Amino acid sequence: MKAALAVWDGRMSPVFDVSRAALILTIEDGVVIERRTEDVETPAAALKLDRLAELGVETLICGAISEPLRHALTTRGVMVIGFVAGEIDDVVEAFLAGTLPTPALSMPGCCGKQNRLRGDRGRGGARRGARGRMGRP
Repeated sequence: MKAALAVWDGRMSPVFDVSRAALILTIEDGVVIERRTEDVETPAAALKLDRLAELGVETLICGAISEPLRHALTTRGVMVIGFVAGEIDDVVEAFLAGTLPTPALSMPGCCGKQNRLRGDRGRGGARRGARGRMGRP
C-alpha cells in the first residue's frame, strides 16, 4: 500500500493544492518498507491527481485541500485524510497506528468532524438535506 503525505520543511504542508513535495510511504503489514520524497509541484492543482496516480498512491494525508480536488481524488479511489498538521514522524506514527484523524494532529480551528473522511457530509459535518435548528434547512 502506498500513502502520500504533503510535506513542507519537515512538517505537514498547510495546503495540498499548492504543495510541492510529498513523502511517499510504501507500507506492508503495517510497516514502512520504503520512504522517499517526490516532487508533486504542477502548474495546476488538478494535475496533482495524475502525479499521485503515477506514484501509485492509495491514501493521501494532507493539510487543507479544496473540495473539488478532494472529490476528484475520492472519485478515483484515493482515501483522503485532510486537515492534518504536525511533524511528519508524528503523523506517520499515528497513521500506522490507525489513529488519524486525531485532535492532537489537526489544523488549528479544525474540530475533528470537519472534512475528514467525510463521506456524504457537507461543510461543518451536517448531512446533506439535514435540517438545522427549528426545522430550517
